[in-house]
Amino acid sequence: MSALPILITNDDGFGAEGLNLLEESLSGLGTVWVVAPDREQSGQGHALTLHHPLRIERRGPRHFAVQGTPTDCIYLGVHTILGGPPGLVVSGINRGINMGDDVTYSGTVSAAFEATLCAIPAFAMSQEIGDDPISFEAAARFARDLAGEILRRGMPPDTLLNVNVPKGRPRGVRVTHQGKRLYPGGVIERKDPKGRTYYWIGGAPAQWEDDAASDFCALAEGYISITPLHLDLTNYKVLDEVRRWNLGS
Repeated sequence: MSALPILITNDDGFGAEGLNLLEESLSGLGTVWVVAPDREQSGQGHALTLHHPLRIERRGPRHFAVQGTPTDCIYLGVHTILGGPPGLVVSGINRGINMGDDVTYSGTVSAAFEATLCAIPAFAMSQEIGDDPISFEAAARFARDLAGEILRRGMPPDTLLNVNVPKGRPRGVRVTHQGKRLYPGGVIERKDPKGRTYYWIGGAPAQWEDDAASDFCALAEGYISITPLHLDLTNYKVLDEVRRWNLGS
């Protein structure tokens, strides 16, 4: 009987330290396949490449670098490289957090979304960074524990888990909801040597609403945050309100 296939990816790129440690941590649970972007793809969200061809480079047994996004990696991994669905998809370990509203930008989280669309159990794993040298060890250990639980218990349909690990030694684990980021703006304008204007997006530090049950609060207090995310983005609370607009009359 062959070992259960586990597919892992990231958005930091093939060869990133977090991906390597994730592979090591999951190796005892099944046969790990690495299908990751050939370069950093942070901030790509759920982008799928449709307008130019994709290339896959084999870099070792069960190791493949894709000239595309994290979503491309899952799509190609499931439908081409593995030739069928794995038992689990894990995306990470990302260098930096993915919390609150920012999950919509995250290539790390979007890879887990794509797996969930394929009805494959999945979670995304991100590591907070600070001034000290970054360590993925606690995140890698927790990824193994969580993967083992999911493989035993399964996952609710149309659901993935978004996991964020604090810097330093975690004090424990909290199940949380998405926090709300306050967007102060943040565009930096510069001039190149020829006097032409260019812009950097994201110059302002993140601010968050004070919410004790949120992912942000859990991380700020030193806890691992686990947030169940659902594929259905419908806001059911306002369906009736929009129906009352009489848009069809």
